[in-house]
Amino acid sequence: MDARTPNRLPFHRLPVFPVLMVQLGVALATPLGLWLWQGSVAGYSGLCGGMIAFLPNLYFARKAFRFSGARAAQSIVRSFYAGEAGKLVLTAVLFALTFAGVKPLDALAVFGVFLLTQAVGWFSPLLVKRRITN
Repeated sequence: MDARTPNRLPFHRLPVFPVLMVQLGVALATPLGLWLWQGSVAGYSGLCGGMIAFLPNLYFARKAFRFSGARAAQSIVRSFYAGEAGKLVLTAVLFALTFAGVKPLDALAVFGVFLLTQAVGWFSPLLVKRRITN
């Protein structure tokens, strides 16, 4: 396999897939709870915050896990840097669009659900099963 050949694994078979699914669950369930508890403005504001966290992470996962294997080490590193740069830019653009275009907006709900969705990544070692080889 050539070093530049993309990984042919389906996206749902990548090790990061369970983390993304938990992030999506948090990004959708938390705004639903906010909507029931605080009202519609907090609900859709929380949904915006959850999507601001989830969509850039999805982009990063697609970009970073395109290559695999020892021969593709340089391509893997380049993909990770490009994915992280794109993730940061996309996050900034989504925040700007949200605060410029969504009125009325509950900023506490936006940042709260954003941080809660991002916190799923802190617990990702518990979500990703690894095989330990001897």
